[in-house]
Amino acid sequence: AARKQRALARRKAFSLFVKGKEVPAAARCPAGGEGVRWRCCRQAFEELSGIHRHVALQHAGDIGPQAGLTAKEAAAEVSPSSGPAPAGNADGLHGHSCGSPEISCMLPDTRRVSYEDLTSNVGEVLLYYCYCEVKDPEKLSAWQKALCQHLHLTGKVRVASEGINGTVGGSKIATNLYIEVMLSQPLFKDILCREDFKSSAGGAHCFPDLRVGVFKEIVPMGIDPKKVSYKETGIHLSPREFHREVEQYLSQASQGQSDTILLDCRNFYESKIGHFQGCLAPDIRKFSYFPSYVDENLELFKDKRVLMYCTGGIRCERGSAYLRSKAVCREVYQLKGGIHKYLEEFPDGFYRGKLFVFDDRYSICSNEDIISACRYCGTLWDQYKLCSSQHCRQLVLTCPSCRNKGLTACCPVCQEKELKVTSRASGQTLKEECECTRRRPRVPIEHVSQRMLDAGK
Repeated sequence: AARKQRALARRKAFSLFVKGKEVPAAARCPAGGEGVRWRCCRQAFEELSGIHRHVALQHAGDIGPQAGLTAKEAAAEVSPSSGPAPAGNADGLHGHSCGSPEISCMLPDTRRVSYEDLTSNVGEVLLYYCYCEVKDPEKLSAWQKALCQHLHLTGKVRVASEGINGTVGGSKIATNLYIEVMLSQPLFKDILCREDFKSSAGGAHCFPDLRVGVFKEIVPMGIDPKKVSYKETGIHLSPREFHREVEQYLSQASQGQSDTILLDCRNFYESKIGHFQGCLAPDIRKFSYFPSYVDENLELFKDKRVLMYCTGGIRCERGSAYLRSKAVCREVYQLKGGIHKYLEEFPDGFYRGKLFVFDDRYSICSNEDIISACRYCGTLWDQYKLCSSQHCRQLVLTCPSCRNKGLTACCPVCQEKELKVTSRASGQTLKEECECTRRRPRVPIEHVSQRMLDAGK
């Protein structure tokens, strides 16, 4: 009986997974033909046998966790001792404990929601994180994958023993259900609240797929969380408090009297298209370079008040903890909720330009300022595209006029390499190199006097 139940659960999970990859009828071939009926992993399928074969070969690992949840749910429904749903569940939710009081495997009830509404392209992208102690990251990861698939969400979710970090996209109904279930999760009780979810216009189409996994850190700084803990973070400032601090800093800096550093914790390509006025924006390519940047520039931070900010706040949690561990700063503050929350309250405040996001949109806009330029002609431009060279993953700012001239690579090296690749026989590869990364120091050393002179600009 147990074997039959498991087999039935697996078939149901398989069917639900395939159902989640369906292309809405309105988006299919209009001339009477069915056309593409399923999409998965950037592939299109017209026949049921094709999508079945693909899912069986490529997504067996995704089906397993969902099947386990389905089997547990079925067992709970027929069990006379299952009783009512746990107290505190959000209205419209169903589910039961996975056996651990810390993690509930609750999935929302979507039976009253139409498939069209659940998979609508008109939706939003959520950005959130929660630092907390997770005893079983694998179980949390499996539940997250099942939850996102159930709601037809795409995006990225990182789980670790120190918490969870996610950015997911879907319809408004799906993202609202996701928030409700997350707030009902006992693991996040009294830690995560609705205000911790940052939202922007978008949807499932903003990501190519769904990626959920277990990692050592929920944001990759490259430092063991046991050595530098999120519990040692800087002082959180609300957007309004941060706004007042920046206002005071800019006023003092213009008179050459400031003892404060306004520090952007993001990567160079993020701050390039948008940043706070008068900030120090390190020319680093990855957040994992941030600790080395701090180590190489300790003199810069000595006896200073540091105001830190990033996209949604998560990098500041670990970044401020690392900076505080060096015991050189007078005070370390961070913007709670990041730029996202600041722009909700001050769309025309001290942050100018676009906000870079890690999905297919690349950026979101809150004001009309363009602070960056085309890489080739210098005209104002702030819309990123991937370098056209197949061996390069750099982002490039190239305006429509220059793109029409064929200038679509991030640098002359890649532009020439692309021409060579297209003229060579297939199968031949060129060395992966790029002028952009070759001439950028991995960890830049700031010149204190010049930086202080430029602080008020």
